[in-house]
Amino acid sequence: MAVTLVFLIFASLIVLYFYLTRNYKYWQKRGVPSPEDVFPGIGNMWDFFTMKTTFSENCRNIYNKYKGYSMVGFYNFTMPTLMVLEPQLVKTVLQTNFASFHENTLKIDPDLDPLLANNPFFTYGEKWAIGRKRLTYAFSSMRLKMLLESVKQVCVTFEDYLNRNLNKVAKKEVELKDLFSKFTAQVVSGAGFGVDGLCFDEERQSESFYSLGKTFLDPSLLNNIIFNIVFFLPSLGKILRARFLPKKADHFFRSLVTEVFEQRRSDGVRRNDFLQLMAELERMEGDKFDLGVLTSHAVSFFIDGYETSSNVLSFVGFQLASHPEVQKRLREEVLSVFARHDGVITYEGLKEMTYMDQVISESQRIIPTLGFLTKVCTEDIELKGSDGLVCRVQRGTPILIPVHGLQEDDRYWKNPEIYDPDRFSPDSKHSIEKFAFLPFGEGPRICPGMRMAQLQMKACLATLLRKYSLELSPKTQVPLKMTASSFLSAAVGGLWAIIQPI
Repeated sequence: MAVTLVFLIFASLIVLYFYLTRNYKYWQKRGVPSPEDVFPGIGNMWDFFTMKTTFSENCRNIYNKYKGYSMVGFYNFTMPTLMVLEPQLVKTVLQTNFASFHENTLKIDPDLDPLLANNPFFTYGEKWAIGRKRLTYAFSSMRLKMLLESVKQVCVTFEDYLNRNLNKVAKKEVELKDLFSKFTAQVVSGAGFGVDGLCFDEERQSESFYSLGKTFLDPSLLNNIIFNIVFFLPSLGKILRARFLPKKADHFFRSLVTEVFEQRRSDGVRRNDFLQLMAELERMEGDKFDLGVLTSHAVSFFIDGYETSSNVLSFVGFQLASHPEVQKRLREEVLSVFARHDGVITYEGLKEMTYMDQVISESQRIIPTLGFLTKVCTEDIELKGSDGLVCRVQRGTPILIPVHGLQEDDRYWKNPEIYDPDRFSPDSKHSIEKFAFLPFGEGPRICPGMRMAQLQMKACLATLLRKYSLELSPKTQVPLKMTASSFLSAAVGGLWAIIQPI
């Protein structure tokens, strides 16, 4: 009996081993270079699996090891995945042959996350076209000027908050991600939904949009585990009934959008928010919008505007605190522009802050918020690299674009480890390899909210730097180490700075 049991266990382990390694000759058979350190069931993701590195850093390490090639095949756990390593192939995937790579790899279960499932990032085909059209309409130049009016109100509230906190003390230590999350959450509540997000109201903080966002967007261990299950292990997510957007948040957004949008439909008063624009678009098209789909677009506005923008702002703040000469030069630009525009934030004035554009771009280059992009091949196609490597990519094959690796490759960037905003100056930026810098993606699926994100980030920084300075706090762990379990870039221990009046 005991011998039979041992035999069955041994046989089961052998079967499991062959099942977990069944794809691990995929790239060798196709003549595509591939790392040899393959672990059963884990593939080339051992350092990520053991939480030694982030997913982005794991991909960057593969990129650095094989950057002499145009492409490399690797195993994302058990899935054969093609990483394109040269900008020309990145252009092929994102733009030239978009029809063959028009879907993002990450998928959402509509039964578990119905609101997220209609986010244009996760949709394709007609759903994607409709969602993108609505967001593009909202973020045109003319309508951005309207949304800026809501952003300006937040800037006033933000300045009052800083004044209150620094009124009785000479300086204050703050965690930058926390500070800027309050700002961006207040922006999306006002510019997105037309309501007060209460993000700077310390007595009602628990009711705020900021607190709501933290429940599922804060890079806590639990949120990161849920995120990785939902996006990287969807089969397990289905079994565990794991959802990215909690039921409480789902109900909150549905109720809020239904109430506010009905007001926008019937109220003759024009307001400066996303739902007002959607009401106008509905009237123009002459067809009532599905409120569930509209809520999905509003949630997209919330997630993109709240989390990614505050992430970028926190790392920009870190760079400014670490490079006082850059901060000084940027403040001079800000004060100069304010002087030309009667001391108020204007759309034209923000456009004039070109050095600020350089500062933000260089921060996004050196620490990308999302260090990789993923697509899926939707029809068989042949990819050919400049080195002569040819790969017949089969339909369904995931494609990974190593943003982090490309943005620190010394073949495209001089002294890439140095923070230098002047590499994006008007005289230098024309020489930048376009598809080696991808802070918002590229091609038809480039982030539709890019200009809105830039607008609110510039308004925030201008408000802060006009009256205050940032100095790096000893609490910030330098050199930065990223939280291994986090999907977006998040520094271990946080990004701490000392803020004080100038």
